[in-house]
Amino acid sequence: MTYKLKLGALLASTMLAQGAFADDVTLTIESWRNDDLALWQDKIIPAFEAKHSGIKVQFTPSSPPEYNAVLNSKLEAGSAGDLITCRPFDASLALYDGGRLADLSDLEAMGNFSDVAKSAWQTDDGAHTFCVPMASVIHGFIYNKEAFAELGIDVPETEDAFFAALDKIKEDGTYIPMAMGTNDQWEAATMGYNNIGPNYWKGEEGRLALLAGSQKLTDEAWTAPYATLAKWGQYLGDGYEAQTYPDSQNLFTLGRAAIYPAGSWEITGFNAQADFEMGAFKPPVRNAGDTCYISDHTDIAIGLNAASPNAEAAKTFLNWVGSEEFASIYANALPGFFSLSKFDVALDDPLAQEFVSWRGECESSIRSTYQILSRGTPNLETETWNASVAAIKGASSPEELGAKLQAGLDGWFKPAQ
Repeated sequence: MTYKLKLGALLASTMLAQGAFADDVTLTIESWRNDDLALWQDKIIPAFEAKHSGIKVQFTPSSPPEYNAVLNSKLEAGSAGDLITCRPFDASLALYDGGRLADLSDLEAMGNFSDVAKSAWQTDDGAHTFCVPMASVIHGFIYNKEAFAELGIDVPETEDAFFAALDKIKEDGTYIPMAMGTNDQWEAATMGYNNIGPNYWKGEEGRLALLAGSQKLTDEAWTAPYATLAKWGQYLGDGYEAQTYPDSQNLFTLGRAAIYPAGSWEITGFNAQADFEMGAFKPPVRNAGDTCYISDHTDIAIGLNAASPNAEAAKTFLNWVGSEEFASIYANALPGFFSLSKFDVALDDPLAQEFVSWRGECESSIRSTYQILSRGTPNLETETWNASVAAIKGASSPEELGAKLQAGLDGWFKPAQ
């Protein structure tokens, strides 16, 4: 080989090692997070491009309700972007099973994530992972610190202390004890049942037992949360039955309610709207000294379009998404969306830091209905919405609700034992 050829080969290998490409490659990202456009354009993409010459990135989101349909149309037409933002579980699994998402099991960055973190973007047997986890959301309760101080209430750690606090707030009458309605139904399950439930069924232990068929929805661990929800109705304020999700948000941020059963995704909006200091507490345990469990729910990831002509550049980007640098940028730019990586990411927002600190105190799990159990008819997720509302209204007993849910599940789900 001549000196010039050797020099050329050396330069080419050096450029590839540094993530550079001989010709500029432009990667396009499909997403439903259109409210994140400025974040990607101003922070994420410049940080990546600064260290990866030759790779340009474009973030091209669709509106959230239209994302699945738009994405599928683009995939069918061969016009979809190189990178696909992945919703958790079945929607993304269907894309992988249909040959639309590439297998990323061997991607180097996958070593930075736990099995639980990857579970929302894997095949049922866990053998193949097809999206790099980006963030989770954590459930708990956000509270008005000024209201608690006025009434002399300490942050409750047990259910007895929680209901004692609600009684005190109700008796005083200045604040609605807790802002949540049942009109939209999903809140009762998401911020109610699946918020407090992991403390009853012991998080992943119970969730996986339900999938295996060794536990049933008629078991006490699964019906008891409905008995607890049945106590909530008296603290939700007059007319909670017709109260919508935005109504509840407004009641809390306007200072009219003391407690808000929450997902951490509320943090950014609440910071902008509330003019009082807020705090957060994790779902109270049933008895002092019990192990605590939190819903640390896998929310968003990103995968590779199997038909992308820029697969190598896309993998370079995906490995960076799995890095500590990306985790820090994303988690701090979107307080309440927490990195799923193993890196210890420092957060600037105190409310977000309070939520994420529970990972060091409690066992993490995900929402009980999201993996496998909502594929059939009746859909267990929407049935759990209805059951949670019925529990709060006192329309059915916990045992009746458990029996109905299990009967529906038995109609189509056969556990792999």
